Amino acid sequence: MPPQAPAITLLLQDIRAGNRNALDELVPLVYDELRAVARGQLRRERAGHTLNSIDLVNEAYANLSKGEPLAPENRAHFFGIIASTMRRVLVDRARARLADKRGGGAEAVPLDELELAIPQRNDERVVALDGALHRLAQVDEEAMKIVELRYFVGMNEEEAAQAVGLSRATAGRRWAFAKAFLYQELKDGFDP
Repeated sequence: MPPQAPAITLLLQDIRAGNRNALDELVPLVYDELRAVARGQLRRERAGHTLNSIDLVNEAYANLSKGEPLAPENRAHFFGIIASTMRRVLVDRARARLADKRGGGAEAVPLDELELAIPQRNDERVVALDGALHRLAQVDEEAMKIVELRYFVGMNEEEAAQAVGLSRATAGRRWAFAKAFLYQELKDGFDP
């Protein structure tokens, strides 16, 4: 267990109890991990993206600190919240760029059925994936959380299952369902 793990646990409890200053104390302790999550998200972005991992962490932190109070259940849940916030930052930027383009239009986002990998994204893909994730959450919120934790945070199947409070087998079924759902949502929205 890392030496700061007890401090992180206490800060997460403080955040859950409504102490807004605890987030300010927590971020420096987990900053390297937050940058790793941001790098993972940016790796899947379009070429020439203007954000770097530091900018993305800072923007996500700013959004969290001025938004509604957080209630992270544990460390994994906190990282899921951060990953989701980072995704929203990227989606908002993509939408803004699309609004500036003539003819906006969207393009298909083919998901690799085995790894749910999008090797390179552009603005249309980011927006399309975000919409599909919102629709997935309406059908099965736990499946959407599994996608966030595995795809955006980089957790393996067992870690994601534990974070959501599911058995590994149930999490595996939700992952399979989510991949099929997202593939169908993204495939159906566009002409081949």
